[in-house]
Amino acid sequence: MIEIGYALSSEEHSAADLVRHAELAEKAGFGFALISDHYHPWLDRQGHSPFVWDVIGAISQRTEKLVLGTGVTCPTVRMHPAIVAQAAATAATLMPGRFFLGLGTGEALNEHIVGEHWPPADVRLQMLEEAMEVLRLLWQGGEQSHYGEFFVVENARVYDLPDEPVPLLVAASGQKAAELAGRAADGLISTAPKKELVDQFKRAGSRRGRPRYGQMTVSWAKSQRAAIDTALEWWPTAALHGELSQELPLPAHFEQAAKDVTAEQIKKQITCGPRIEPIRAKIDEFADAGFSHVYLHQVGPDQQGFIDFCAEQLLPTLQGKTSRR
Repeated sequence: MIEIGYALSSEEHSAADLVRHAELAEKAGFGFALISDHYHPWLDRQGHSPFVWDVIGAISQRTEKLVLGTGVTCPTVRMHPAIVAQAAATAATLMPGRFFLGLGTGEALNEHIVGEHWPPADVRLQMLEEAMEVLRLLWQGGEQSHYGEFFVVENARVYDLPDEPVPLLVAASGQKAAELAGRAADGLISTAPKKELVDQFKRAGSRRGRPRYGQMTVSWAKSQRAAIDTALEWWPTAALHGELSQELPLPAHFEQAAKDVTAEQIKKQITCGPRIEPIRAKIDEFADAGFSHVYLHQVGPDQQGFIDFCAEQLLPTLQGKTSRR
């Protein structure tokens, strides 16, 4: 069965609104959600970027069944993996059996703010792998030390640990990250229905049944024109390609890069409009590529309308839908 979840976009909404959206998503029938972990929004227009761990704590107390993961945390530059280990362990004790940690190599947008060198992509991947080793070491309990190529941990102990280890998922947009996810992680996260990533993930690791999460960006509105206009206003960066999203350091740079994005470009990248059929067709693309979970990112302010649409029209049509594995 392919499972459908909801994206909590920290770049577009305040902490209080994110908590309210999580409550609404749970009541609407979404089984899980992923929340973005940013220091800056992509664009100043989006206007928000609350500290994700505070928001997760609040969501833990306002929901009962919703599974929540970070989508995704970079545990290498802005935050040392020892701090992430403590934060994630605490979150998991507040949400027993319903929290996971999504990890990625990060973006300069969020990580450069501490003044450290922004490494090239291959080095960032090596740093992520070592960070995962640190996380798992500290989650073993007891006093631990680590002296690695990128990180040092001295006499650290995470006292509050969940009964079960926190699942680690890795985000991948390319083959090398998918290989790391398959070899060393408990699941995969991606933002496009690329079968080759899922295949690489499976080849790199023999454990069966590991989840594969795909993020699908949509702009639901009462007309297609309104949906396209909303996407252009709030999420024009969807049309940017290549390494820009990892390398540009400021929202102003993303605004410059996206200023000439057109409606036609947006329509190719974001599923826009009021109809169920295009959304279901895109979900089918993820299922055909081998994803087990799809979480829907509604751009713009109308989260209530989108959640109501999902509860009343979309989710009932997807019950019993099988993932094409």
